[in-house]
This record gives sequence, C-alpha cells and structure tokens, in this order.
Amino acid sequence: MSADGYQKPEYWKHTFLKEGRELNWNEAMAEFRDSTGRPGPTTWEAGNFPKGQDHLPVTGVSWYEAAAYAEFAGKSLPTVYDWNRAAGTWDSAYIIPLSNFGGHGLTATGSIAGLHRFGTFDMAGNAKEWCWNESGNKRFILGGSWNEPTYMFNDPDAQPPFARQPNYGFRCVKYLKPLSTAATQSIDWAMRDYREETPVSDEIFQIYKSMYSYDRTPFHPVVESTDESGEHWKTERITFEAAYGSERMTAYLFLPKNAKPPYQTVVYFPGSGVIYLKSSQDIVKDERNMARIAYILQSGRAILYPIYKGTFERNDGINSDYPSPTSAYRDHVIQWYKDLARSIDYLETRKDVNTDKLAFLGASWGGAMGMIMTALEPRIKVNVFLVGGFYLQKTLPEVDQINFVSRITIPTLMLNGRHDFFLPLDSAQIPAFKLLGTPEKDKRQVLYETGHDIPRKELIREALDWLDRYLGQVGS
Repeated sequence: MSADGYQKPEYWKHTFLKEGRELNWNEAMAEFRDSTGRPGPTTWEAGNFPKGQDHLPVTGVSWYEAAAYAEFAGKSLPTVYDWNRAAGTWDSAYIIPLSNFGGHGLTATGSIAGLHRFGTFDMAGNAKEWCWNESGNKRFILGGSWNEPTYMFNDPDAQPPFARQPNYGFRCVKYLKPLSTAATQSIDWAMRDYREETPVSDEIFQIYKSMYSYDRTPFHPVVESTDESGEHWKTERITFEAAYGSERMTAYLFLPKNAKPPYQTVVYFPGSGVIYLKSSQDIVKDERNMARIAYILQSGRAILYPIYKGTFERNDGINSDYPSPTSAYRDHVIQWYKDLARSIDYLETRKDVNTDKLAFLGASWGGAMGMIMTALEPRIKVNVFLVGGFYLQKTLPEVDQINFVSRITIPTLMLNGRHDFFLPLDSAQIPAFKLLGTPEKDKRQVLYETGHDIPRKELIREALDWLDRYLGQVGS
C-alpha cells in the first residue's frame, strides 16, 4: 500500500475477467476497495489495516490482488501441487488438531502449533490461500479457514478470482527456476451430467437394496463411560457388535440437560475430516467439533453420533470420501449404512429416546451420503443435508446416489453454498434436489453466497425451524 501498488499497472499482469466479461483497468481497480471505499483489502479501513491487527495475515483480497502483490514482491503464488506438498495434507491427523479451525477469528501468523513439513505455519485453517492454477473460470484457494470445517484442509476449493471474502488470504513462493507448463495449466474438475442420467427401475433398486440387509443378531451394548461435566448435555460412549464381521463399533449419545425424556434424537453423519483424525475422543474433547452439533443439543434434542467404518480409530486405510467404481468403495458404503442402522437398533432399546421422532443430520460427506442412507432407513422421519449434493465421480450403481435419492419421501432440507466448488450448484446440488422423491411442499433448498460451508446463524435458524416443523417443538 505504501508503494502505491494499486496505482501501478505493471504489477497487474493478468486479464481481468468477471462473470465472463473482460474489465478494463479502471473498472477492475474500482472493485478493489476497502470498507471505506479506498484502495485496499475489503477488511481494511481508509487504506490501512484496523488498529491492533498488524500481527494477522492479510485477508479480504481477490486472486488478482494476491497475484499483483506477489509480482511486486518478486515472487509468485504457489501452484496447487507445490502448495499441497508444503502443506502435507497426508499428515492431517497431526496437523488439524493444532490448527485454527472452528475458532473465533484469525490468529497471529505462527502463533499456534500447526507446523507443516517444511517449517510453514497455518496452511491448515486461519486464512484460505489463493493458488496459481485455474479451474474453468475460477482459481484454486486451499487450506480452509478459521470459520470452516476441518475437511476443507483436504478438499479442493476454487472461487471466482474477483471474490474478496474476509477469510480469503494468500502466501507467496519464490521459485528458483521457471515452472513447467504442466504445473501452471488449468485443472479441470470431473463432471457428471445428471440431466442425461436416470435412476434404475424399482425392480433393480430392490436388488440393490437387498445388499444392505443384515441379520438382527444380539449386539451386546455396553455403556463404557458417562460424562456429565458438560454445561448443556451429558455424554455416553457406547460400544456394541457391528452388523458385519466380528468387530465392535462405538457410538456417542449426547443427551440434553434442558429437556425431559423421551428425547427427539438426531442421528449425525459428519464431514470427511473424521477420516483423517485418530481418535473419536476428539469429538468430546474439542469444543470446535462439538460446536457443529451443540445447537441441536441446546434445542433439547439428543444426538447419536456413530463412529462409522473407516473414521477415527476405525480407520482401515480409506483416505478419501470420493466415490470410485471399486468394490472397496461399495463395501464401505454398505458398512456405513449398517453402522447407521445398527446404531438406531441400539436407540430402540432405550426408554429415554423417542424413536418415533428421529431425524438425520448430514454435513458435507454426510449430506451426500444421506441421499443413500435415508432412502434405506425407514425409521428416519426428517432430513437436514448441509452442503450436500451429488458427487461428480462415477461409482458402481448399487452405491450411486442417483439410484437412491428419488426413493426418499420424508421432509428434506438442503442448505448449500451457491459457490461450492466441491459440490457445484448446477451439476451437483440442483439435480439432487430435483430428483428427491419428497413432495414439493416438504422439501426446501436454501442457498447462501458461500462456498462449501453455511453461515452458522443461518444454519441454526433453518435447521431448528425444520426440526420444529416436522418433529414438533421440544416439550410440546
């Protein structure tokens, strides 16, 4: 700013494209204004950062501003390949718990312990970071931010290059030799056109459905621990026999303290970040994890949180939630359903749970998987899918969402970000919503000007209103 970077065209090397239209220099510079209308990041005032924020990373900048600063500094924005290597996303289980996710705002650069392989800090969480590569008319921005779910450290994101959200930042890289063309080229995201696909017939679906059946054998439940130290709920850790193999599985039952049994209960299916975490104890020990479901408990409802196959301490080598046309992926989907159903079997043994008023809450991975799970599970009475939709990858038909979603007939709420790169609006969200078998009056999609996340207050308002509407208000 002190070098008048916003007034010097030599730093701005790239054609300004906004919503398919090329902007000239003056039009583009008019976009890059702070909160008071002066040149600078959108979070600044009168051309300066707010008082007391000199120790925080710069955010509220577009890709163009990030690239211009890198040019000014004699550096570059990193390619997604170099960013990923430096971030060490494969070490998520160790990095994420030490990073700024689910916090209360940005933290000073390097002030917390999330150290990455090459000595970098804060590549997970804190501020999202613009990278060089394009994807269609967007640019990649990676790492997730302080107010996003932990799985955003691993999941790719790309946003319009003019976007200037308060959590959008960047870091520079100094390349010692010119990059190859392959490293800097556009990266196309795999797409399925669901408009050209149709669900299988009822006869074939019944064959697929039979693959998810299991024997209701004794499951010998044990409440292994009870923790009543929480202000708003108590926590029970329960184990019982899984519906396959000879292993036992775990589920956490959170019971509200501000309501009387029998409780309405929400069965939770989390985002894919749990694939990379080591212990399910992280659920109850880390308030950032509990913040994603606490509002349900504070509304007087219980939450059942099964530990699904492949997650936390049950990890068996799975390293992604992306579908694939393999038997290994198919087997996991079937096991996830059996884990869900077996956990509901357990709820039916409890007198303090009203199993006539069960809801499903799925976030991201869970919001996508819910389109299979709740087509199979008749005991679920209402759905809330957060940032869910159709996956863009091909998979086997017996675990393909398109063959299940039209069999869902219960009330279903979808909350989505209009600019979601992971599950895009036109190709993933809208086709899923249209194919839902739920009557029009009982299904609702709400869109926000966000990516793969929902503003917390809006999420709480919509989700609780939906549960009140279809399960009844707690205590009524």
